[in-house]
Amino acid sequence: MDSIEKSNLNRQFLFRSWDIGKMKSTTAAEAVKAMNPNMHVRSYVDAVSLETEHIYDDHFFDRLDGVVNALDNVNARQYIDRRCVYYQKSFIDSGKLGTKASVQVVVPFLTESYSSTNDPPDPSVPICTLRNFPHLVEHTVEWARDNFASLFTIPPQQADEFMQNPKEFAERTAKNHSEYDKTEIIENVKRILGEEHPNSFTDCIKWSRNLFEQQFHNTIAQLLYNFPRDHITSKGERFWSGNKRCPHVLKFDAHNKLHLDFIFAASNLLAHIYHIPQIRDRKLIAEEVVKVHVPEFKPKAGITIHENDEQVRADLERQKNMSAMRKNGQSANDVEVEQILSRLPKPDDVLDIKIQPHEFEKDDDTNFHMDYITATANLRAENYEIQRADRSKIKRIAGNIIPAIATTTAMVTGLVCLEVYKFVQHHKKIESYRNAFVNLALPFFGFSEPVPPKCQKYLDKDFTLWDRFEVKGEMTLEEFIEYFKREHKLVPNMVSAGMSVIYSPHFMRQTSKAQDMKRKITELYETVTKSKIPAHVRSLTLNMLCDDLEENDVEDVPFVNYTFP
Repeated sequence: MDSIEKSNLNRQFLFRSWDIGKMKSTTAAEAVKAMNPNMHVRSYVDAVSLETEHIYDDHFFDRLDGVVNALDNVNARQYIDRRCVYYQKSFIDSGKLGTKASVQVVVPFLTESYSSTNDPPDPSVPICTLRNFPHLVEHTVEWARDNFASLFTIPPQQADEFMQNPKEFAERTAKNHSEYDKTEIIENVKRILGEEHPNSFTDCIKWSRNLFEQQFHNTIAQLLYNFPRDHITSKGERFWSGNKRCPHVLKFDAHNKLHLDFIFAASNLLAHIYHIPQIRDRKLIAEEVVKVHVPEFKPKAGITIHENDEQVRADLERQKNMSAMRKNGQSANDVEVEQILSRLPKPDDVLDIKIQPHEFEKDDDTNFHMDYITATANLRAENYEIQRADRSKIKRIAGNIIPAIATTTAMVTGLVCLEVYKFVQHHKKIESYRNAFVNLALPFFGFSEPVPPKCQKYLDKDFTLWDRFEVKGEMTLEEFIEYFKREHKLVPNMVSAGMSVIYSPHFMRQTSKAQDMKRKITELYETVTKSKIPAHVRSLTLNMLCDDLEENDVEDVPFVNYTFP
């Protein structure tokens, strides 16, 4: 599903300039066949994900000897890792980040999996720094990126979900969110479908002009009202000192290119959401924006502005506790769902509104995404007298781009190939394999044996993440339970598939329990999940909580691979 970009050409020798825009997998396969006609390569263009398990199914994985990975995000790697553990396939993961690179070898029954350990999280910028006290352009870019999502992605998505199925949206909101979050979600939907709904591009310009005033004048004016330039803390120190840069408000000027850049981008982004024809004539927009009346802002007393992250966390904890007290452990009920629906627009009143949320895409220069983020980041930098950045630097920060280096790519590919040779030669000892950690900038080259899998025990048997109970052939629930009593000396007292509980005697009525014991596992699965098992699925992954035959708890047991015809 990934296409070739110009930046790929400096480090991927299978691609040429005339391949830009083509799919990577098919182009690479064609290039390899041209180099060696005797090599057989089958290319796919579908992403490997939950949605494509009908393509990458049991038959697909059964034909593989192993998997070599080169993905660009952790979630995708963890998904592939789970599939390789499930199918007991060898797996080599590799990655690079500028001058850094790593290789991890995963061998069934010999090593831990990729997901067994996690890298420490990257240090994040304190919330208060982003909200009120930035001192680096990186802070203003991150703020602009979040601001983009909070205006053009999340609220339109919520409004679109509401319009698709109002009752289901209300149930999900009631069940999954705190009172504070519910209020925010409801207000988002009301704004998108009512208060802020533009009818013309002129309305989009008005909205953008007011947004400029709110973000770069009013918010800063309120901050300076709470903490004046000469404000002294309770410790007798100057509040605006050190990394706390005292801001100043911006007064809109239609002749200022940066100010007009913001209006130009924001207006077109809003127009896109509502399917209003966009206008790319800057002169026309400049003529319209000066006609917009903006109400005078007066700072308010009693507005709380957090000075540090401790205050933010305390406030969030207070909101969480209040929400818990209101909810009192109850799940969403019909009354709560109806209350939420009553606060939202009536579905019949918004039938004609079509919503199109933005999904951030940094590499499309025509979608106004980077135009908005560049203008917003630099305007906020101007608020705080931080040196502005050019578009390319802001794009690198917003897209978290670290330039790829051909040397790193070549080196990590070579290290992966060395481990592939060991797979092909069927090495069975863990000491034969090597994980690699490299930083060419230092330079540092580190190699280590893979870590063996964590060993657990049930009854007197050891097991690891690679082990499972194999149950082949359809069984009734009663037969399933008797099988584990007889073969494994275990008494299942809960059987689940994903988030769905198939069997739990403590929560079943006696009448339904007697009926369910005679039903097949697949029937029960379809009943509790309210969905048919897809035709390509030949097995279910079941998890169990068990006692031993003396009714003592058994802490952990392997999962069940339940295979049916």
